[in-house]
Amino acid sequence: KGVDVGVMKPLESGAVRFEGALIPRDAYQLKEVAGVDDPLERVNPYCFEAPVAPAEAARRERGEIDLKRIEEAFWAMASRHEVMIVEGVGGLLVPIARGVLLPQLISTMELPILLVGRAGLGTINHTLLSLYYCKKEGLKVMGYLLNKTSPEVDPSEEDNPRWISSFTDVPYLGTFPYMGELGSITEAKEFLLPFFKEKISLSPVFEALGFS
Repeated sequence: KGVDVGVMKPLESGAVRFEGALIPRDAYQLKEVAGVDDPLERVNPYCFEAPVAPAEAARRERGEIDLKRIEEAFWAMASRHEVMIVEGVGGLLVPIARGVLLPQLISTMELPILLVGRAGLGTINHTLLSLYYCKKEGLKVMGYLLNKTSPEVDPSEEDNPRWISSFTDVPYLGTFPYMGELGSITEAKEFLLPFFKEKISLSPVFEALGFS
């Protein structure tokens, strides 16, 4: 589409420590895939080693999460790019600071949501709960995707999207297959780009963002 896209992973838990420094792998991968030159400290203002919710990770590491810092980094990058893609952290109702859940940040940053749920058993409940919460709070949802996270055959996967869609008007965009370890970013792109074009319906997303 030729759109200038910026990326952000505001909070990352479970970072890897290398030579004394914490490496936010998700944030690095986002930067590499998007090909942006924004500073890492803007793409990822907060990085924690503990693989737990950000609020708990900050507590364990005796730190504090300042939402203003995240918002300032976001708006600085938003002024440079046509569209910003912001990756969440572990789910919708995740505590990101003391007394603050992720949707508060989503609302403050005026972000529409692309909801990703697991493909298998339990996703009807989890996905509908998330969609109902968004509707209740007035959060805009562009669509939902399902993601297969295991090579195991799950007999519920084929019909889960149909059941979810029977209870919501949020568009179903498609299901990602289990991909295992793709290796390099180049390898991931070579697989994902054709798959997106053939299997994922992004029209509702482009329309929501103002691109036809």
